[in-house]
Amino acid sequence: MDINLSKVKKIHFVGIKGIAMASLAVYAKERGFAVSGTDTAEKFPSDDVLAQKKIISMIGFDPAHISKTSPDLVIYTGAHGGRDNGEVQEAIKKGIPVLPHGKALGLFMTSKRQISVAGSHGKTSTTAMIATILAHAGYDPSYAIGCGQIAGLGLPGHYGHGDWFIAEADEYVTDPGHDATPRFLWQTPEILVVTNIDYDHPDVYGSLNDVVAAFVRLRDKVTSRGEVILSSDDPACRPLIRRENSVALVGFNGADYEVKNVHFSQGRTFFELEMPSVAIGEFILQVPGRHNALNAAMAAVAAYGAGLSWQEVRDGLFTFSGAKRRFEKIGAVGTSIFYDDYAHHPSEISATLDAARAWYPKRRIIAVFQPHTYSRTKALLDEFSGAFVDADMVLATDIYASAREQDTFGVSGVMLAERIANRHPNAFFAKDKEGVKKLLSAKTQDGDVVIFMGAGDIGNWGREIVDQI
Repeated sequence: MDINLSKVKKIHFVGIKGIAMASLAVYAKERGFAVSGTDTAEKFPSDDVLAQKKIISMIGFDPAHISKTSPDLVIYTGAHGGRDNGEVQEAIKKGIPVLPHGKALGLFMTSKRQISVAGSHGKTSTTAMIATILAHAGYDPSYAIGCGQIAGLGLPGHYGHGDWFIAEADEYVTDPGHDATPRFLWQTPEILVVTNIDYDHPDVYGSLNDVVAAFVRLRDKVTSRGEVILSSDDPACRPLIRRENSVALVGFNGADYEVKNVHFSQGRTFFELEMPSVAIGEFILQVPGRHNALNAAMAAVAAYGAGLSWQEVRDGLFTFSGAKRRFEKIGAVGTSIFYDDYAHHPSEISATLDAARAWYPKRRIIAVFQPHTYSRTKALLDEFSGAFVDADMVLATDIYASAREQDTFGVSGVMLAERIANRHPNAFFAKDKEGVKKLLSAKTQDGDVVIFMGAGDIGNWGREIVDQI
């Protein structure tokens, strides 16, 4: 169904609290559409985002909401039944156009020059960095980023009057059960950044090769004179190199843009960027980790490709001080510091803990991990068990089940905790928030660094526990 946005006045978002949905809702409201939405009563990190734009989320899913709001377009998430949700079905019955989130995002991007940031890990931070750089330089880009508030930028969605639209490019399927097209294939990037390619989403991809094949299809969507920016350190990115595109390899080894001399001091990360025979210079970040130095280098090359000077890039990167739930400091109790992080894949956990160790080399680090989805936990059980080497203590909780997943695949949080304990001398199972609070109250010492990690509702636990300890 072709949708003429010039005829759309009111948009209804089904599952508006989903973090990607919320950022798109903010964009839509700033663009001038009347926005309504529905979701569960559960507290989400996006609640504050929606509240700042005075976007009200009605509680529960009811076909009557469609009659009440009379939208011209309905956008829905893959959760809460997706296309089978009662509100979406009611819209279809009434002849109202409906779009899954990924397709809607692609539609909104069509009128702009597109920068798409894909990758199994790091795409949110890298997208936020690029948006911050361009915004700080006065380019007023549009963007849609899957997180809450972005320090140094503001809300995660924005309708800008500049030429560029910067968005995350997600490899998950468009509409579970109805459309297996990877979501990012609805975008047509002029600049494509691929941070890395890893095996994830085992509920829809059978192997790493299947994931790589999806990214190759995205590469094929890049405009004829476009640029592809890839990790030189990730062999899985190699199949994306082709003569038809300008390709820039960024990384620590064998790169066109080589990241050098990464070091940390006083809560900052420093790195240098070099081209063959050309020293571009030093960059300073207010976020930790070698992985963020690499993310920033990719963001820098993308912004440079969009027409910015290296000095504009350097200035913009320094103003970026983190996206919500990406090593976000959430409080302190005495000399102990508490962070919240979205890491939910073994590679992300390792990178986050490595970053924490770099910033706090002499402190004890406690990782509180809530596994996300049974399928991921089952497929990557061995990888999870070895991902916590930089933590001094690990607390693993029950598995947070996705709204789109019913099968437990025979795994549990207890099983994961036992696997971690086989390789880590100080690992425990804490069933839920109350169990975590009890263990932390008993085991936290002065000077500890505690990191809550996961993609489920653990994002709501940290501040509550800090307030209660």
